[in-house]
Amino acid sequence: MEPRGIRNHNPGNIRKGEKWKGLSEHQTDSSFCVFISPEYGIRALAKVLLTYYKKYQLNTVKKIISRYAPPNENETESYIKSVADMLGVDSDDVIDVSSPAVLLVLLRAIIRHENGIQPYSSEQLIEGLKLAGVVVS
Repeated sequence: MEPRGIRNHNPGNIRKGEKWKGLSEHQTDSSFCVFISPEYGIRALAKVLLTYYKKYQLNTVKKIISRYAPPNENETESYIKSVADMLGVDSDDVIDVSSPAVLLVLLRAIIRHENGIQPYSSEQLIEGLKLAGVVVS
């Protein structure tokens, strides 16, 4: 069986609460958003990460993942290490989340950690970024 986040087209496992663009009319999961396509789930994840960066100045993997995946729900330290390793940075290194190239790797790393797999093509990830208003060249 596919992981919950993949089944829900919500690869970031975003909890219910926001009225996200692209939500499915039928919310079949009691806790997590269900989107109409993976691209809209990727869009929501990108929007969360960009908000963390722009509004809250979260600019390291440690700061981002500590907020995104708090220790009361996750193995946050292993999550931080996993994402930092995929980005090729130390957990306290400053990263530019507004850079499409950095954001793309960050998305891949979070999706892989959340689901155990990262099944989306580059085209799907880029489409999700475009839906989030990110200009990808």
